[in-house]
Amino acid sequence: MTPLIENTFRSVYIVDGTRTPFLKAQGKPGPFTASDLALQASRDLLARQPFDARELDEVILGCTIPSPDEANIARILALRLGCSEDIPAYTVQRNCASGMQALDSAYKDIRTGRHDLVLTGGTEAMSHAPLLFQAKMVLWLSRWYGAKTTMAKLKLLPQLRPQYFAPVIALLRGLRDPIIGESMGGTAENLAYDFHITRKSMDEFALQSHQRVGVGQATHLNEEIASLFDTQGNFYQADDGVRHDSSMEKLAKLKPYFDKIYGMVTPGNSSQVSDGAATLLLASEAAVKRYELPVMAKIVDCHWAGVSPSSMGLGPVHATIPMLQRQGLGMDDIDYWEINEAFAAQVIACIRAFAQDDYCQQHFGGLAEAFGTLDPEKLNVDGGAIALGHPVGASGARIVLHLAHVLKQRGGKRGVASICIGGGQGGAMLIERVNSI
Repeated sequence: MTPLIENTFRSVYIVDGTRTPFLKAQGKPGPFTASDLALQASRDLLARQPFDARELDEVILGCTIPSPDEANIARILALRLGCSEDIPAYTVQRNCASGMQALDSAYKDIRTGRHDLVLTGGTEAMSHAPLLFQAKMVLWLSRWYGAKTTMAKLKLLPQLRPQYFAPVIALLRGLRDPIIGESMGGTAENLAYDFHITRKSMDEFALQSHQRVGVGQATHLNEEIASLFDTQGNFYQADDGVRHDSSMEKLAKLKPYFDKIYGMVTPGNSSQVSDGAATLLLASEAAVKRYELPVMAKIVDCHWAGVSPSSMGLGPVHATIPMLQRQGLGMDDIDYWEINEAFAAQVIACIRAFAQDDYCQQHFGGLAEAFGTLDPEKLNVDGGAIALGHPVGASGARIVLHLAHVLKQRGGKRGVASICIGGGQGGAMLIERVNSI
């Protein structure tokens, strides 16, 4: 660890990163748990480094719904990777932005001199989200296990009702805001209404996502993906939720899912429930020089913001504008953007909010007019979560990793990755392409 000079902060670099294919949930537990996914991504990443896992300073991982056997999943990953037992690890949870929060936590640790080399990222196996007992069943079971005699247990049996066995589906509860009692899809419907977004616009955006991912898969997307293999010898080499035959006609046939009478948000213009992981190596300048590491990008800044839970999809706007203002930058200074595609309506609403005078004046007191126009040709140039999937703990890390690749492949200098967060928050990270230091 390099001593920190008082009142100075160090530069933090993205050295390398990889992710697994994102596998669409198929209505049953998938072949990999969240720690399995993170392990396979991280093994591939570390295998091409000039150091081994025992030389890491820390492991930080984002995950929202780990399985019952994955408490502090970052520690499990560290030990399964072969890190020394004295290397600390911790897990963070900020809903959809858990992976980005892990990056920010590692960024701050390196920036302030606490560490030099951190493995970080996010993972999620949404298909493994648990089924829970409802409260009445829990109370009955507590009495059952508390009964001291066989007769006492027998007396409890008539009190057991068939309806007690109906499970609480943790995944559905997690996608519903407990404060406002509304699903994440319902909040997307709110934005569609507020910003006058049509069903046709949503479906066009969704179709574009599939088309862009399709082109990327045929050319360069596999460069950032580590193949998965399960215990049965099956290999998974590409994101499997992409619909190469998608069309406006097919999307138009899908019925609204969240507001079945008046709604416009459908499974076709929403992100997919998926399993996947993305891990990155962050390093200080000292670590880069010590191990002669390549450098993909520099993390310049990160910002978090809160918004109303009922319009949580606007979180990227509220996180991005203050961050760019702090850096003295405007929309035109950003070469490429990644905004996680939770819903087509949500991303479209963000684009419109950035460019709307009234919205910016109302929510950002120092602005006399709109912050600026986001060029659609600079946004999600290889598609996004509508086509790839949105394993919530991993997505925040995936968009940062992919943005670093985009800047390298297309010769851009600066990029912003941003994500909306269930519960009414937004996160944004600003990175710059770096060839060497």
